[in-house]
Amino acid sequence: MKLVVQRVLNSNVEVDGKVVGKIEKGFMVLCGITHNDTEKEADLLARKLCNLRVFEDENQKMNLSLKDVGGKLLIISQFTLYADSMSSGNRPSFINAARPEKAEPLYEYFLKKCESEGVEVQKGIFGADMKVSLVNDGPVTIILEKENAN
Repeated sequence: MKLVVQRVLNSNVEVDGKVVGKIEKGFMVLCGITHNDTEKEADLLARKLCNLRVFEDENQKMNLSLKDVGGKLLIISQFTLYADSMSSGNRPSFINAARPEKAEPLYEYFLKKCESEGVEVQKGIFGADMKVSLVNDGPVTIILEKENAN
């Protein structure tokens, strides 16, 4: 699993011109799933994401988590995070991305795990053509992967 986490002042996602997910302060998260991902990785990354301390405290130090500031999550499925663009040519391969029949249930499980951490979760529509808008705060962008989430 791979997450691209952006600290935002606000973010929304539209499908067919309709807003399907919207948050104010929090994280807009792009979530990619690969073939060997399991609920174990989803559990670990949900915990890490919801407790990631990148919001400023009273001393302007990044010391507060999403939970500490009452932030929300907007989580969007993003298979292109597993693009292989270095092997050959200029057209990326997406062979490392899990097939939808595996990825969608794990994505939904991940959303539920984040909610169980006590954070409000909004989402996009799996597999849809989505338009994402955000105001990045900082900017702060963090990449979390199962390999570096311990």
